[in-house]
Amino acid sequence: QMQLQESGGGLVQAGGSLSLSCAASGHAFGAIDMGWFRQAPGKEREFVAAISWNGGITDYADSVKGRFTISRDNAKTIDLRMNSLNPDDTAVYYCAAEPPRNPAHVPQRTYEYRYWGQGTQVTVSS
Repeated sequence: QMQLQESGGGLVQAGGSLSLSCAASGHAFGAIDMGWFRQAPGKEREFVAAISWNGGITDYADSVKGRFTISRDNAKTIDLRMNSLNPDDTAVYYCAAEPPRNPAHVPQRTYEYRYWGQGTQVTVSS
């Protein structure tokens, strides 16, 4: 069973930056697509960014394009660099992973991922 561990959340002022990391362990999959989602209070979990197993494909929600960057350290670890944060970015951020099913696409929907981390809180103050 794969475990995902997020780290790096915290409190930051509007306009500031934070970086999140996610490490996968306990699995025998040769490759995994990985992504970030977030969930604000009273809202549904939404897609933020995703990266393919080899880092060759990345995709972002429109709301974070140009501000957030997803990257891959290795086969099991990804990062999310978040710049120009604003209060609307406040949420619990979740890491997700799934063995690749489509070489031309990275999953963007919650139901496309079976494996999830516990989440890390990001709070942006105005």
